[in-house]
Amino acid sequence: MTRHVALVPAAGVGARFGAATPKQYVRLAGKTVLQHSAEVLLACDQIDAVAIVVSAADGHIDSVYPSSGLPEKLHILHCGGDSRAETVRNGTQALLAQGLLAADDWLLVHDAARCCLPATALQRLLDAVAPHPVGGLLAMPLADTLKRANGQHSVAATLNRSHLWQAQTPQMFRAGLLQQALADADLNQITDESSAVEALGLQPLLVEGDSRNFKLTRAQDAILAECLLRHSQESA
Repeated sequence: MTRHVALVPAAGVGARFGAATPKQYVRLAGKTVLQHSAEVLLACDQIDAVAIVVSAADGHIDSVYPSSGLPEKLHILHCGGDSRAETVRNGTQALLAQGLLAADDWLLVHDAARCCLPATALQRLLDAVAPHPVGGLLAMPLADTLKRANGQHSVAATLNRSHLWQAQTPQMFRAGLLQQALADADLNQITDESSAVEALGLQPLLVEGDSRNFKLTRAQDAILAECLLRHSQESA
């Protein structure tokens, strides 16, 4: 039977966020960003396992998820790389090697810093991608007017946004396909899993995401995330 496994790359330091600790360990609404991101995956009945991939030198994960008390579906892998793409590649290989993942299983990669993913958006992805031959990702049609800058930070052109989407996560592909895509790719050029799969000449499915599913990048993003998380807790 095909399984669904989620992988959360969490080996980065989040330099642009400007916190004393990596941004995945910043506390918002009573929990770390990483906990919020992982819990929506752990709560989904269709997801059989969740793997958080941290660096070998990570000094924070044990205080968040002690090895002696991990949730049943949760696994911690200490094989993160120097880039997000390398971390996903290493985590995928480790899951396959440990028998926690098979080539035909669906692998959902979700950013640790997207801590406000609504369960409804996750379910929409699972339902839409299930029959698709390639896989797909959550994304949002671009709403803002898009400008291309020149070298002096002046507008060089206004771009047609009618076919432009902003990628989100999770991104969902068969594990064997994603492993092949990442093995064949120049990881320095890969910014998400979809771009690696696209490099094989394939066309992933775009599934409309949710504006709440934004990625914490700068310190001010935490203000909105805190509000959304507290509202979700109060509504539960």
